[in-house]
Amino acid sequence: MKNKGLSYIAIIPARYASTRFPGKPLAKIGGVAMVERVYRRAEAAFDNVAVATDDSRIYDAVKAFGGIVVMTSEKHRSGTDRCREAYANLGSDADVVVNIQGDEPFISLKQLESVKECFADSGVDIASLARPFDPARGFESLFDSNLVKVVMDTDMYAMYFSRSIIPYVRNYEWKEWLDHAKFHTHVGLYAYRAEVLERLGELPQSPLELAESLEQLRWLQAGYRIKMALTDEPNIGIDTPADLELAEKYLVGL
Repeated sequence: MKNKGLSYIAIIPARYASTRFPGKPLAKIGGVAMVERVYRRAEAAFDNVAVATDDSRIYDAVKAFGGIVVMTSEKHRSGTDRCREAYANLGSDADVVVNIQGDEPFISLKQLESVKECFADSGVDIASLARPFDPARGFESLFDSNLVKVVMDTDMYAMYFSRSIIPYVRNYEWKEWLDHAKFHTHVGLYAYRAEVLERLGELPQSPLELAESLEQLRWLQAGYRIKMALTDEPNIGIDTPADLELAEKYLVGL
């Protein structure tokens, strides 16, 4: 069944505290704070955009560039939980909440639109993105536990996410796996129907989530389905100062 006339709000969770990169949302890329770059990208796809933060420095920075920002608790376990509180604090009545990570300054309009298009089907409650893994990157890159892998059914719903390599390719040595199976990696962009987001915040952490440290496994284990859209566009997530240097080089090449 088609869904028409849905309204959307994009919320950008932005924490100041980070073990590997404190103050990351305020780090400058080409002279512009990362959080502002993400905000401007989101504005290209959504009429309503807001930053959700727990820090007054980020709050003030967003206000300074004219953005909408809301303070949220310091105790949230995840960006999803922060989005849930922000949606309520903003008094939004949007049908769908899109969670755009605050460390994705180059998220593309096409990727944002792909997630929105998932909700053309009224049966979709949660949507996200997957990228075909490029074999040219080599097996060692696929083995990286920070690169989350996902397998999907024939209708493009996620079956499982893992830090391990999935699927396992039986009867071949690991170095041959890339020649005998297709692999997909997860792009951490989420969208949820508002009423589903409310319910997700009430779920206890699940055994699979605790094992892999992936919140989406909590949703799958509770019976929710996640519709995946494919993207072949690059993403440069920024987790460390070294990543910031790469982002500066990428910006120069645009």
